[in-house]
Amino acid sequence: MVVKPRVRGFICTTAHPTGCAANVREQIGRVAPLAPGPKKALVVGASAGYGLASRIVAAFGGGAATLGVSLEKAPTPTRTASAGWYNNAAFEAAAAERGLYARTLDGDAFADDTKAQVVAEVKAALGQIDLFVYSLAAPVRRHPRTGVTHRSAIKPLGETFHVKTLNQATGVVHEAALEPATEAEVADTVAVMGGEDWEFWVDALMAADALAPGCKLATYTYIGSELTWPIYWQATLGKAKEDLDRAAAAIRERLAPLGGEARVAVLKAVVTQASSAIPVVPLYFSLLFRVMKEQGTHEDCLAHIDRLFRTGLYGAEAPQLDASGRIRMDDLELAEAVQAEVKRRWPLVATENVAELADLEGIREDFLRLFGFGVAGVNYEASVSPTLT
Repeated sequence: MVVKPRVRGFICTTAHPTGCAANVREQIGRVAPLAPGPKKALVVGASAGYGLASRIVAAFGGGAATLGVSLEKAPTPTRTASAGWYNNAAFEAAAAERGLYARTLDGDAFADDTKAQVVAEVKAALGQIDLFVYSLAAPVRRHPRTGVTHRSAIKPLGETFHVKTLNQATGVVHEAALEPATEAEVADTVAVMGGEDWEFWVDALMAADALAPGCKLATYTYIGSELTWPIYWQATLGKAKEDLDRAAAAIRERLAPLGGEARVAVLKAVVTQASSAIPVVPLYFSLLFRVMKEQGTHEDCLAHIDRLFRTGLYGAEAPQLDASGRIRMDDLELAEAVQAEVKRRWPLVATENVAELADLEGIREDFLRLFGFGVAGVNYEASVSPTLT
């Protein structure tokens, strides 16, 4: 079948098998040798975005054996799989060519059964891991102990938030009003996106003696600038991020006998399927990307994670930590020259000039690339098999 993008709102319901594979291999081709680096890594949320980039850098930079965890939709003869399914297949094929152990387990990372299956695989195939990256992004969590289903809500706190935003599909800049969250919505968002599940993973790994001495644990977050704080920090998401900081401190204490480290890494803005649905984000991101590209400091997902591994996790110098103990990798985004120009353009940008002031085409391209479309060298008019057979 000839696969074309079918975009509905903030999601693309198709993924291109060849395009996803080419995208993965292009990222692999950009990774230089990493020494020192991890040798045995577990990545939860390994199929896309920062999780996939972490797995690529660990494996093809550090030569690490990697075990990935993700929940994907398999293909049928008439329907494509999720992009993550194709990304996992491409990663495993490339790893096999290099003689690297690489296995991906499909399942709900929040579930105790999935954790048990993963821990069993770690013990059988790897013994212990020296790197654990928790990069899970999910809007819903069924709590494994209570059975309650929690749904996150991306809302401000206290009062209605009025903000300028961008419909990236149409290019229309408009005003949006977000109603404040209820106490129940705040609690649900913390349950889904806070640090409890990360702690449950650490509990399971430590109980099985699956963490190596000197291990490194990392999870990722985003804070952004004051333009995004009302929805990213002073909001339900912020409460979840505070809980992530709490969990990191608690995990560090537990890892002390092993000489291990657990850190929250604050990363830069990148286009994801989830970010496209958050008001204020598409407009801020498009302005930010344009400015950073003009100033020569823009990093895509792979380049940013590569820098994290070389400076924040495995660099010769101590990582740059903030007062909360987070590794700060958003320094280029928050540079004074970058933010000053973004803030200058913010009140000026409108539907009529968004293409001139912002990187509208860039964020559109980044979005489609998540699903394997718009990758150089791929013939999108050719017929492909959704099942890779």
